[in-house]
Amino acid sequence: MSRIVVFGATGKGGARVVAEAAARGHEVTAVARDRARLNQLPEGVRPVAGDITDAEAVATLAKDADALVLTVGGPDASLYTDAVATVSAAVRALGPAGPRILHMGGGASLLNEDGVRIFDAPGFPEEFKPYAIGQIQALDAYLALGDDVTWTYLSPPPVRFAPGERTGHYRTGLDRPVTGDDGQARISYEDYAAAIVDEIETPRHLNRRFTVGY
Repeated sequence: MSRIVVFGATGKGGARVVAEAAARGHEVTAVARDRARLNQLPEGVRPVAGDITDAEAVATLAKDADALVLTVGGPDASLYTDAVATVSAAVRALGPAGPRILHMGGGASLLNEDGVRIFDAPGFPEEFKPYAIGQIQALDAYLALGDDVTWTYLSPPPVRFAPGERTGHYRTGLDRPVTGDDGQARISYEDYAAAIVDEIETPRHLNRRFTVGY
């Protein structure tokens, strides 16, 4: 059993990570800014009202955790890098005993079939650019951390990523989308959450990014 803290625990991704981890018997702490939204948690999950950029609160939570899962997001690009800075500082301060960081990332930093970053390819939607920039900057921030902080950044497919069915099956890749027989990359939030918890239980992508798809 691992002690897992999920930031952004009431969002589409965070809520599913909380549910997946709790169902597997892990000790889960769910963190969200709005305490009222923490009323519908699975049995045994501890609710905490908090902000990912509150350094003191994050440091306190990190002390008793094995893994910190970041599932925060929004159109303000600085939120992502601020979150990485706050959480990595808390982990670094704890030394070798510090928890591992797992980040619910974006798909725009993946490479297309021509080896071009999807964000840089023609036709990337303008309305998604603020979110994509934030996630790209977050990945860059992780890559610059060094080896004294252990992290994993999980990119979903760049387009077809939505609530759906938990199948328990998926395939993994590194810097290119994982596509099916139809050439499309897709995953449900439920199986994405399963991939995060699988990675906590059996680490395979330490200090690097990976992606998942069917």
